[in-house]
Amino acid sequence: MARVIAICNAKGGVGKTTTAVNLSAYLAMAGRRVLLVDFDPQANASSALGSDPLRTTESVYHGILNEVPAEKLIKPTMLFNLHLIPAAPHLAGILVEFVNLPEREHFLRKFLYNFRHQYDYIIIDLPPSLSLLTINGLIAADEVLIPVQAEYYSLEGIGQLLEIIGLIQNNLRHHLRVNGAVLTMYDKREHLSREVGKNLRSHFPHSVFETEIPRSVALAEAPSFSKPILLYRPDSPGALAYGRLAEEIISQEKNLGAEREAVSSKNFGDFNI
Repeated sequence: MARVIAICNAKGGVGKTTTAVNLSAYLAMAGRRVLLVDFDPQANASSALGSDPLRTTESVYHGILNEVPAEKLIKPTMLFNLHLIPAAPHLAGILVEFVNLPEREHFLRKFLYNFRHQYDYIIIDLPPSLSLLTINGLIAADEVLIPVQAEYYSLEGIGQLLEIIGLIQNNLRHHLRVNGAVLTMYDKREHLSREVGKNLRSHFPHSVFETEIPRSVALAEAPSFSKPILLYRPDSPGALAYGRLAEEIISQEKNLGAEREAVSSKNFGDFNI
């Protein structure tokens, strides 16, 4: 049965989609069967793997509405073990269509349940907002990974996201585990990056991955070639970092039964630069 990991941060531009695409690629390279589900109407993860959102007529939107069977939606990619369920801009219509439907938070989870046994990992790329789409993605997941850009504003939205996760755990009785936070766009030469990293590791009430994703021109260029960094510039610092992040994720497999104890900190986000 797959580990279902949602990649989520309510703030845009923090490397969320870059993390979803490249983590998926390196997990696949490690021999894991991986499905990347693009659940963002911007469909950037889809285009990063060669799908054209403007020409996509059948997407995850049709799957969760049971209009198209999953086997018609799952697309191969350039990597043998990596499959994609693409998104398209019409996914945004779900926000209106789901408003009056019962159990509207569970549509994606029910859809993924039909084939999650076929994969080792299902990675869900969520939109940069706390909308019904995001709630569906978090309910569908077993774990959530939070990319955090190495700047002050990126820290501000994490508290709100953790509150939403707490509400899902308590009110919807869904055991969603915070897998951890990963620092992105990190530059160890910059004082700001170092201070944000120090604050995150000191006060974030869950794990923080040892791997830090650096600022990288190659990571920014790869989507324009519709390739993950693994196929575009495998020797670049960004590629090597995502390889290490995948290794950290895989290393958790043997300890999945042991839950980490979260120690909250009211001082999270408070620091002097």
